[in-house]
Amino acid sequence: MRNAPAFGDPLPQPATPEVLDFLARRRSSSALSLQAPGPSAAQLDELLTLAARVPDHGKLSPWRFVVLEGAGKTAFAEKLEALAEGREDGVKLKAKLAKLKTPPMGVAVISRYLPGDIPEWEQRLSAAAVCLNLLYAATAMGFGANWITDWYAYDAEANAVLGLGEGEKVAGFVFIGQAGEVPLERVRPDVSALVSRWGDSA
Repeated sequence: MRNAPAFGDPLPQPATPEVLDFLARRRSSSALSLQAPGPSAAQLDELLTLAARVPDHGKLSPWRFVVLEGAGKTAFAEKLEALAEGREDGVKLKAKLAKLKTPPMGVAVISRYLPGDIPEWEQRLSAAAVCLNLLYAATAMGFGANWITDWYAYDAEANAVLGLGEGEKVAGFVFIGQAGEVPLERVRPDVSALVSRWGDSA
């Protein structure tokens, strides 16, 4: 991986205005617009390595990755379709699988709770940070990317198909490919309305 530091290397953090420019313009691509080719094996390895560089209190790595591509992704989608067919709202559930079936690659980020001194909430937040890092890294590499959950992230039977174990949850599915359309800016929050300073009078 490019510029990979060795354990114990000093890591100065210089100002990087280009990163601020990237964050100011970052935008998810529609999962339905993502086309082949997806990342190569080497690119995926780099993306996952970068995704794992997140705050991780206790150095637990309370997350893991399940890569969905090719025949494996097709088979996974077929199993989810079979689950949906037995549900009252099966037509709606099957339609939502388009976001899984269309992109050439998906990465399920699995949050793992490891009992111990580190609160579960902190471990779950670390997994969410992995999703965001992966989204950023894929975009910076020139791919379109989208982080979603949807019903198959929360459904117990779907989780079993994915291979989740005790204490595991889907933090997100990050879909990656070539953006078939340029994403447009969306409405952003008024940050000033969301900021307060402790001690200010009401």
